Amino acid sequence: MENSESPSRKNSATNATVKPATKLTKRADPARDAADEARRQLASRLRLRHLNCFVAIAQERTLARAAARLHLSQPAVSKTLVELEQWAGVRLVERGRNGAALTVQGEHFLRYALDATRAVEASASALARHEAHAVPAVRLGALPTVATALVPEALLRFKALFAHVGVKIHTDSNAELLRAVKAGDLDLMVGRMAEPAMMQGVSFEYLYTESLRVVARAGHPLAGEGVAPALDAVLGFPLVIAGERTAPRHHTEAFFETHGLSVPEGAIETQSASVARLIVAGSDAVWIVPQRVAQSDIDAGLLVQIDVPAPQGVEPIGILRRSTVALNDATAALSHQLRACSQAV
Repeated sequence: MENSESPSRKNSATNATVKPATKLTKRADPARDAADEARRQLASRLRLRHLNCFVAIAQERTLARAAARLHLSQPAVSKTLVELEQWAGVRLVERGRNGAALTVQGEHFLRYALDATRAVEASASALARHEAHAVPAVRLGALPTVATALVPEALLRFKALFAHVGVKIHTDSNAELLRAVKAGDLDLMVGRMAEPAMMQGVSFEYLYTESLRVVARAGHPLAGEGVAPALDAVLGFPLVIAGERTAPRHHTEAFFETHGLSVPEGAIETQSASVARLIVAGSDAVWIVPQRVAQSDIDAGLLVQIDVPAPQGVEPIGILRRSTVALNDATAALSHQLRACSQAV
């Protein structure tokens, strides 16, 4: 039997067409479009002078010093900063009697401003062809206690490998060194961790834990006793301790408090290991000091450790640097030597 279809059904099949796929269109997002437009406008306004001005304020920490460094008037620097803050919609710098301090938003912006200004400086040097093979000096910050204990040996090892590279050493409090690292004034620092808010954009590599010791000159009356002297007996001698607002001082005071004591009146306070060493070597004074600072003198027989309890494992010490900046070969080598020397003791 012949297979036949009705005319209407045949026409329907013949005239059928395939509808083209509907093109997906991106849904409008007014908020994102507005943000993109704001970024484009800010990028078109932002100039190198704005970045240089902001970096100078962050590093000098007063508008007056920033103006002098940039050879501008202070009102001109202030106007440039105000422009930046108006465009950003947030305050980047807190101005006060004690100078200029970056806000959290300012700390965040500084990382990118530093990278941009350094890239421009490097590009200018490349165009000018200034000593293409010259290597800049490594800028190292160190706490006073670390500067005398760890840094010298590390530097000797480093210079044996990089004789042509200079090293600029800066000693200061932990807070000041950390500010210098974040501002790009230091490549590395050897110090302590800070509060989380201060560590933004900074990495910490642990080296060792600092302990305190009680030491005196060789031949000191306390050194000849067959039994460990009582803490009260030690405090009967002149005392040399770290200065106020330092970690060693904080741990010294806490140690005294656990024994129901306080720092004796008349104590000599100094951050200089050289000064403390000379005082102790020439008198019957006793010195509460980080172990590594006195270890070389103990090994040489110039100082002796007094066998009394002292704070142990009180403070981790490490290498701090900007986490977004890659180290050049020289800086990486110095970091390696600091690490090696810290493990050798």
